Amino acid sequence: MKHLLIIRLSAMGDVAMTVPVVRALSQQHPELKITVVSRPFFEPMFQSIESVSFFGVDLKKQHKGFWGIYRLFKHLKQLEIDAVADFHNVLRSKILRTFFKLSGTKTAFTDKGRKDKKALTRPENKVLKPVKSMIDRHLDTLKQLGLHVDLTTPNFPKKNKLSEKIIKITGTKDRVKWIGIAPFAQYQTKVYPLDLMRKVVEIINAEPSLKIFLFGGGKEEIQQLEQLKHGLEHVEIIAGKLNFSEELELIQHLDLMLSMDSGNAHLAAMYGVKVVSLWGHTHPFAGFSPFKQPLSNSLIPDLKRYPLLPTSVYGNKTIEGYEDIMRTISPEEVAKKILSVL
Repeated sequence: MKHLLIIRLSAMGDVAMTVPVVRALSQQHPELKITVVSRPFFEPMFQSIESVSFFGVDLKKQHKGFWGIYRLFKHLKQLEIDAVADFHNVLRSKILRTFFKLSGTKTAFTDKGRKDKKALTRPENKVLKPVKSMIDRHLDTLKQLGLHVDLTTPNFPKKNKLSEKIIKITGTKDRVKWIGIAPFAQYQTKVYPLDLMRKVVEIINAEPSLKIFLFGGGKEEIQQLEQLKHGLEHVEIIAGKLNFSEELELIQHLDLMLSMDSGNAHLAAMYGVKVVSLWGHTHPFAGFSPFKQPLSNSLIPDLKRYPLLPTSVYGNKTIEGYEDIMRTISPEEVAKKILSVL
């Protein structure tokens, strides 16, 4: 095999979880050329990995629908692909890999473990135990193609020197530890209450050797971040000031990231940054725990009071009476965990 195609078209956190796999694959199989197919916005995640090319898809126009996917196949076929690893395994990627399979190209796809995840999230006869992580499932996919990858001791990339633009916002580090806080998620069921997060920020802000950077995006989120920062000396809002590549550059230099069950946890973890994560209706047992982070760094609500947790894999299901579950995670507990991990 000379050229492998990897497909992962989904959300930021899902794509970020493939980065340690792709990096290790590149390092352990230096003779292999790798092309990653994903949304153009995610290209900066893979730019530091040698022998990896990125192919951005246009799912809204050029590659939309059945014939758009066929057009994508024709473009990719010109790259002389030897094998396809479908890390996404949804309708779009199934159609794309089927075109390759019919043309004689070897293919493999990631088993998402839906049966195990259903047992974890169902309200009755719940099986509360860890399922195989998505990263391990991707490794299994590569094994089907004869590519063995060892992630026991991963090699994380060297930190890039911060640009002058970033330093103007952050200042120099100078014996101060940097903490990133990403308080948002796709679904509200995974978001820690803003008033409690404010208390967490106040506790950390009282430590003179720590500096806090708030991550987010969009006008509404920036307004909420301003409430978290208001009147606090060691807090800086990053949202709206840096592009995605620059945010990744800054994340590499953090000493710790506090995140919900969301993409920022995986962005930090793919650089080897320590992550403390807060979980609401979802659970780290579902296979989406940040890469190489101890389970003790994942803080979850009181399962005795809320035995139906987790209610879903992605946080897209709500249960009456479960609106305040994250209030069982106290700000003091969160701050204590951050300080102990540091």
